[in-house]
Amino acid sequence: MRVCVIGTGYVGLVTGVCLAHIGHQVICVDNNEEKVKLMRAGQSPIYEPGLSELMVANMESGRLLFTTDLGKGVQESEILFIAVGTPALEDGSSDTRYVEAVARSIGEHLDERYRVIVNKSTVPIGSGDWVRMIVTEGNEAHQKQTGQAIAVNFDVVSNPEFLREGSAVYDTFNPDRIVLGGNNPQALALMRELYTPLIERRAGENPDLPPVPVVMTDLSSAEMIKYAANAFLATKISFINEVANICDRVGADVTQVAQGIGLDSRIGSKFLNAGIGWGGSCFPKDVSALIHTAKDYGYTTSILNAVVEVNQVQRLIVVEKLQQELKILKGKVIGLLGLTFKPDTDDMRDAPALNIIQQLNRLGAKVKAYDPIVSQSGVSHGLSGVQIESTPAMLADQCDALILVTEWQEFLKLDFPALASRMHQAVIIDGRNFLDKAKLQQSGFRYLGVGRS
Repeated sequence: MRVCVIGTGYVGLVTGVCLAHIGHQVICVDNNEEKVKLMRAGQSPIYEPGLSELMVANMESGRLLFTTDLGKGVQESEILFIAVGTPALEDGSSDTRYVEAVARSIGEHLDERYRVIVNKSTVPIGSGDWVRMIVTEGNEAHQKQTGQAIAVNFDVVSNPEFLREGSAVYDTFNPDRIVLGGNNPQALALMRELYTPLIERRAGENPDLPPVPVVMTDLSSAEMIKYAANAFLATKISFINEVANICDRVGADVTQVAQGIGLDSRIGSKFLNAGIGWGGSCFPKDVSALIHTAKDYGYTTSILNAVVEVNQVQRLIVVEKLQQELKILKGKVIGLLGLTFKPDTDDMRDAPALNIIQQLNRLGAKVKAYDPIVSQSGVSHGLSGVQIESTPAMLADQCDALILVTEWQEFLKLDFPALASRMHQAVIIDGRNFLDKAKLQQSGFRYLGVGRS
């Protein structure tokens, strides 16, 4: 099938590359000329394991190309994905200006051939009908300007993504479910055909598994599924963090508590890892958007409001633990192991590290950091008030404490006795309950976790 993906961020680029890999002809469109040049040269603008290799292979096969020409993408494709960003505004609502601009431009380039326009961006509930209106307005304005009279034929489908940064390629080929929302059976049938190789697990890790479940629903329900899924996962994390804070006070170990409740099939073990909370581009934005939508309709989301509040407090738990251990932080040197909001990504959006750095600076500490991606990239990510080190050993030099912020796998293999010997005081706060407590203690560290009193 002929596919156009508009927007080459995390969602758009991964979607385009993976659709090309399963056999479709894909045009990826972006209005950033430098970014397009970079991708044409075979370089991915984002760090995502396995993505660069797939991108190059499918460019060489002729199934994947990159362009700034939106008209080319619309004219040569039957399915058009809108995958541009919808960042959160100050009031918690989603900024849909980029979606609007793309929808209007699509309308200007439509002809009489049938198209399916797919909302892949996370958009406010009700955006399907809104996008249809914008596309129609764009088409009518273009016809008026050119004097043409063309009867356009298109449908809008909601197809939310459920990709995890750092595992996005794997998640695309091994989805838990595929959600398709629309009002026209023809459009939904085309989308099901598009995803048939994924549904039948031809590109999946285990082709013997049953077919991937396909949820077909109306537009608004599909949009709500995306928000509800992320809001529930965020709630689960904030819940176990609140339990961890109680564990710290009563002497229980939250890792054992999580294991005990996670074995209950009604609860499950995933997203029960206590620590410094959630961040990134999805959870904060989606939870805020759902809260804002409810407010528009006169409903107060008491649970979600508490989820956000708990998460904000949780980010600074490690600083409180430092104060309890070191007392005065003014003049102390604190090293952060990891900066990104999660491992296997270079994404710093709403990362807990940013709040920790800000608070430590406010308290007069000197902050250093080492991150496997950020330290090697040479990109500052707008970080201020922190000294980026190029190795874990340089990070440990003269530190009074280390904080494990991001659970990179390579941190499990660090030479902790050597790190302890370089520090002024061998204290480590494990903000993700990720490290081996016994190993750290044997290495000479004073180990403190979250909820592991």
